Amino acid sequence: MSETIETGSGPGGPARPLPAEAAPFDAIGLSRTLLRSIRSGALATLDPDGTPFASLVTIATDTDGTPLMLLSRLSAHTRNLLADPRCSLLFSQGGKGDALAHPRLTVVGRATQTTDARARDRFLARHPKAKLYADFPDFGFFALDPSAGHLNGGFAKAATLTRDQLLLDLAGADAVVAGERGAVEHMNADHADALALYAAGSGAEAGLPWRLTGLDPEGMDLMAGDRTARVLYPERVTDMGTLRKSLVAMAAQARATGTEA
Repeated sequence: MSETIETGSGPGGPARPLPAEAAPFDAIGLSRTLLRSIRSGALATLDPDGTPFASLVTIATDTDGTPLMLLSRLSAHTRNLLADPRCSLLFSQGGKGDALAHPRLTVVGRATQTTDARARDRFLARHPKAKLYADFPDFGFFALDPSAGHLNGGFAKAATLTRDQLLLDLAGADAVVAGERGAVEHMNADHADALALYAAGSGAEAGLPWRLTGLDPEGMDLMAGDRTARVLYPERVTDMGTLRKSLVAMAAQARATGTEA
């Protein structure tokens, strides 16, 4: 336990997770993967009297990893956020066996309504069925601006993260952000075979109809039904030309190593 948790200042004091940069595992990488991979989680808001109120919501992410939600003003959690934007989101991977043995991430911050077109596009790409009600007058998109994160990567693997460690720095990558929609549409229309290779190469289940829902300077987000996959590039990309070269090289390497789609 001492590997990733430090003890309090006095004997028998409370244990505290290590900062992500001091943890002996890739706490930042795991946290960002959870952010991009989990499509629903527990939202904790504050009732008017200060009582914590937890509810289930669907989640997507903006290009930098900012959590996005589509919420109804008829819901208690939305009324709570409009009165007090302080909240937290739990991203839990889940799996077989002991639920506490699987990674989970709590992101703390403030959630406010957004009318940004990219937030809408990215959320609906991740949750296509939400198109049925996204334009109802009582619904709105919310973005959670994180102030901190708390990662539990499984037994004896805990770490705290700052805002800058949770989110991607998009500096210098304006071309990738601007070209994302076109690239996503092109890949889904013409390169389903490559997407299957990327998914299989990331360890995701082969043989599923994987589609690209979003991309950013660090990687791609894929989805097949309820399954998701996060695929990282070999290195950060900041322009569309470099992105194309990276995707071609990744597909070629997958084929050469015998990764099956």
